[in-house]
Amino acid sequence: MKLVAESGLWSMGPQMPPPPEVAVLEVAGAVLEWAVDDASDANPRITFTDIVAAEWFWRLAGPDGHAALITATGSGAPAGGLVLDIGGVELALEPIVALRRLAIGHWLRRWWPTSLRDGIAVLDAALLDAEIAIATSQLQDYFSHATFDSDIAGLLTPHRDALTGLVGEGDPRVADLARSAVELAEDIGLGEWSKEHESRAVRRRDDYALAAGAAAASEGTVIARGVDTVNWTAVPPATFDAAEDTVEWSVSWSGTEALADITVATIGTADGIVLRFESGPISGRGVLDAGGGTSLYLTVNGESVTEDQVWAHHWGATVVAVGADVNEDGSARRRIRAWVRSRLSAPGPDSYLAEIVAAEADY
Repeated sequence: MKLVAESGLWSMGPQMPPPPEVAVLEVAGAVLEWAVDDASDANPRITFTDIVAAEWFWRLAGPDGHAALITATGSGAPAGGLVLDIGGVELALEPIVALRRLAIGHWLRRWWPTSLRDGIAVLDAALLDAEIAIATSQLQDYFSHATFDSDIAGLLTPHRDALTGLVGEGDPRVADLARSAVELAEDIGLGEWSKEHESRAVRRRDDYALAAGAAAASEGTVIARGVDTVNWTAVPPATFDAAEDTVEWSVSWSGTEALADITVATIGTADGIVLRFESGPISGRGVLDAGGGTSLYLTVNGESVTEDQVWAHHWGATVVAVGADVNEDGSARRRIRAWVRSRLSAPGPDSYLAEIVAAEADY
């Protein structure tokens, strides 16, 4: 077991790619990471935020391995670049597999690339959150009350109506999962959910339709058109279609002003998300409406663009950035889509019921 000091913290395990290619799980005193498309259940990257609080580590490394970790690291923040090699310590595979599956569940909540254009179906949020909550309850020894990923009540509460209705679902897999989630909700003090299911209509999935934003088109002469792609790490989850080239833009001259009309394909409400249009010295700023559309007045260094400037400009290098200002590798998005399609086409032991139901729906 090799420990490396980085930024005042001890870490162990392989280096991981950046989001969205990594599944992350915060446990007591540490953050665990796995590359999402690594099906080997390899050892995670473990970054200890508080080694004393990470009492669960003995379950992975055994009591002797845990004691060796405490003894070797001592107290206080380590100096950068320091490396400790603790021999004879191996991590147990079974708990790592369970923790990795839970991390994958949280990844599905945050990064699942729902797309009408790419044919990747939306996951049932109630089913997914219910199964994550149950998995979390089974791994409580790894969490503390202050852990971000251990909020079982936060997972279940938004789906009270849906889950109590699904107890009567005709699919026994769905009904059993919903029943287990309802029982868990009652066990942690969220009320008597089981008394409600008889009055709930059985909920059927009728919310798969994905919306496409529509900006109000200007009445001027269209001068240029193009497309761009939403960076996944720049925007909230479950808001935009996750395909490439879902940002459509056009520039027109209205007679007195240059306007950019922009439409972003959505799967949720995009209201208030910021947007930046840049094409050399010509730029515009604005926010999207609920449907993913907006119109922007374009300027050059804060001044109005002239008609001659608009017609003479080369628009090939235009960028439309939606959300935060980030750089993202498009090849990572392609790898994620391929991995997601493989999970839908051949569900494995770490698949969630929401994935299986989505695959069977054959969207």
